[in-house]
Amino acid sequence: MLKARATGRLHRLRPRTRTLCALAVIAAGSISFIGCNREKAKEAEAKPPEVFIEQPSRETVTESQEFTGQTVAIETVEIRARVSGYLEKNFFQDGDLVAEGAPLFQIDERPYRAEYDRTTAALAQAQAHLERMKRQEERAARLFEKKSISQEDLDAATFDRAEAEAAAGAASAQKEQAALNLSFTKINAKISGRISRRMVDPGNLVQADVTPLTTIVSIDPMYAYFDVDERTLLRLRRMMETEHTDSALSSHVAVEVRLADEESDPIWGRINFLDNVVDPSTGTLRARAVIDNPKGMLSPGLFVRLRVPVGAPRSALTVHEEALQTNQGQRFLWVLNDQDEARQQPVKVGWLTDRGRRVVLEGVQSSDRIIVKGVQRVREKKKVVPEFLESSPDVAATESSESRSPRPADGGR
Repeated sequence: MLKARATGRLHRLRPRTRTLCALAVIAAGSISFIGCNREKAKEAEAKPPEVFIEQPSRETVTESQEFTGQTVAIETVEIRARVSGYLEKNFFQDGDLVAEGAPLFQIDERPYRAEYDRTTAALAQAQAHLERMKRQEERAARLFEKKSISQEDLDAATFDRAEAEAAAGAASAQKEQAALNLSFTKINAKISGRISRRMVDPGNLVQADVTPLTTIVSIDPMYAYFDVDERTLLRLRRMMETEHTDSALSSHVAVEVRLADEESDPIWGRINFLDNVVDPSTGTLRARAVIDNPKGMLSPGLFVRLRVPVGAPRSALTVHEEALQTNQGQRFLWVLNDQDEARQQPVKVGWLTDRGRRVVLEGVQSSDRIIVKGVQRVREKKKVVPEFLESSPDVAATESSESRSPRPADGGR
């Protein structure tokens, strides 16, 4: 009896024991797994990241300031009819390039030709009447010399001749007006440029000086208006005084014009107008550049970026734009020391060059090693594995393609 009870208690303890043993094995495995992960993390953390570096390049650059402008046609003509009538035909396709003097519209000329013929006949009648009055005056003068007529008869002949001469002059003016109205039935282009769509179809009645028919804008050259803020204007004028050079906003300085797509080659122009008053509501001065447009790339209303050179060319250090970082509004570069440890170096930067490199005014030297690629893995005072940018074929190919593609300059600091 006692043996049976002891055996039952033993059977009840064995499952619990097996469970505890299994839990102990699982815990030991977890501890071993965590330990392995920690060792791997330490190994990964201990391996320095690989980065690409370069040394600042010394170049001769010219500071530039960028402005946003809008193109405007030098000449814009709104075509309206000078005489009223029914429109018969038009001689252009919407959007065509037209030359000055090219025919555009034809208004029904029959009423105006009839008026021209009537005034021509009236002029001939008045001239015939004038000729008769002149001869009568001459006869009256000869008869008066012979004392055959009185002074009153001579005065009457003289006044009749003057009235006939005035009537002939009025008839001539009416004929000229009729001829002018007849010529107005043919509407020609006043300037060379690109024409818009027609706003009235043939068969409709147009009213003189009221009904707009179409518009023409000149294409080459083109204006680009832009605004210069007050601070920039004062800075340019002070620089002109200190360097004894022409103002950047003068007709002697070429202006580079970039379009929105940045794919085409830059277009060049010159500043030809500065307003004489700063707008007090905006604090800007309106300026204008004239741009050659022989290929018709520009159209009125386009937004363009104008890069104006500021000051004389000078030597400066430049770095890749992607090497610059920002920390709470402060620009800095990752610079390596002799032990290949990275540190943040605050810098003062300038404008973007034509090659897409940023000018560094203060903070670095030409012998410094600057991290360009791989900055996301860099930490302060941590070692890295540096490799010069030119030594990697893939990176060099990417860099050469980037340098060939044009990039806008922000002109700011």
